[in-house]
Amino acid sequence: MIQRLLLIACLCLPGSTLQAQETAIRFINDWKWEGQAAPLLLALDNGYFSEESLEVTLDPGKGSVDALPRVASGEYEMGSADINSLIKWRDENPDVDMKAVYIIYSAPPFAVIGRPSLGVIGPLDLEGHTLGAPKFDGAFAQWPVFVAANGILDDRVNIEDVGFPDRERLLAEGKVDAITGFSFTSYLGLLSQGVPLKDISLMLMSDFGLDLYGNAIIVNPTFAQSNPGAVKGFLRAAVRGYQATIANPAAAVEHALSRNEGADRDVELQRLVMAIGHHIVTDEVRSIGLGDAIDVRLEKSIAQLDSIYQFTRKPSASDIFDDQYLPANSLRKLPDLSAKPAVPAAPEQP
Repeated sequence: MIQRLLLIACLCLPGSTLQAQETAIRFINDWKWEGQAAPLLLALDNGYFSEESLEVTLDPGKGSVDALPRVASGEYEMGSADINSLIKWRDENPDVDMKAVYIIYSAPPFAVIGRPSLGVIGPLDLEGHTLGAPKFDGAFAQWPVFVAANGILDDRVNIEDVGFPDRERLLAEGKVDAITGFSFTSYLGLLSQGVPLKDISLMLMSDFGLDLYGNAIIVNPTFAQSNPGAVKGFLRAAVRGYQATIANPAAAVEHALSRNEGADRDVELQRLVMAIGHHIVTDEVRSIGLGDAIDVRLEKSIAQLDSIYQFTRKPSASDIFDDQYLPANSLRKLPDLSAKPAVPAAPEQP
């Protein structure tokens, strides 16, 4: 009995070697530290991951597709990636059972952005014009589906591979006529380049025939199998980060600004508010909570992608998304925003 009490006392001592060891998780973000990255950075800075006995490292990424091979290889245990690109990637890599475990964007931010002064207002206007698109852009990854859904003659669109840093500048200078990108990135990027609001045509792909989910948290399958508790702990902390960010974006954005020297606070806050109001907080999320997916909707997304890519083996929703690691629904509810001002409306669509 005395030995048992001594053991309990030792476990309670700060810094005791008998305390549960922290599990290391390297996480690669989809992009650099802009406003929309605030939730996980807040969770890290506020100690939410540490409270789950996790030693988390968050690294900036190079696009929504870039994380797929890096998480699959084990370079990173977890990451943020476009779930639609994951579906296609799994078909090309059938031996790697990598899945999404948390939906970040219930409504995808994939967009085509044109300029009316250059002749691009709607989807069909893209014919006969030049589209600037980075190779690893999550929005450009949906281009074939967007083309099919809108009856665009693909061979009449000149596609130019452009770098992420140059994309908005090239459109602002008129060197391309339209670009693909995430709404809150490219839209605000063009405004900062001096393009007038009335000369920006923002075509959200979700408004033009694409009923897809957006970015999701993915996990290395070997790590998930060996460390299910760590994955669950990561998602519990992540949910808290998203809830705190949604409740107070103005405070949350500081966690991104502290890692992005020279960033404009107003721009990054607007970027975060757009991400929350148009892509994270949706009617679906109000119903089922943060992070989850509806099988029927995901199956429809898979079918839409399959109609273009003709998968070797058409996957089911359970092949793509695994909800076993999510916290209980009661813990994933949105914060009460009844006393908060309404989120600004999305820019008008053509």
